[in-house]
Amino acid sequence: MYEDFSVIDKWTEEQVHVTWKATMVAIATRHADATDIRFAVNDRPVWIALPNIAWIEQKRRTGFVITDYVAAQAAGRYLKTILQNGYDNGREIYTMTVDEVLENVEAVVREAGHTQKVPSLPVIDLDQNPEDALGKLPGS
Repeated sequence: MYEDFSVIDKWTEEQVHVTWKATMVAIATRHADATDIRFAVNDRPVWIALPNIAWIEQKRRTGFVITDYVAAQAAGRYLKTILQNGYDNGREIYTMTVDEVLENVEAVVREAGHTQKVPSLPVIDLDQNPEDALGKLPGS
């Protein structure tokens, strides 16, 4: 889905390759009430910050939680949209609103068909499922 994709940048019309690199709770790294998802955009680091209040709001509205895998996919979908629409201005970090998080979470789950069908992360080997290498993973 959105852990490893290519997209055409609107302004340069160049193909951009994006890969998921990490998910970090930003309280520890920058004292922010957010979860940061790191991607490499043609090897340039780009962080998408998701406000932690979105997890609470998702649970309140739907009764379901946002898993780490879904959060990473939602951030990737958001980043893809930024690139496709020409909103990437070279910043290192972009902050999503709560509504943007919830919209992208809903879209990712709808595209996957179910949260259990969202790809597991990390991507260890493109030819091997993480579950085969590590056993049953959390959230799967």
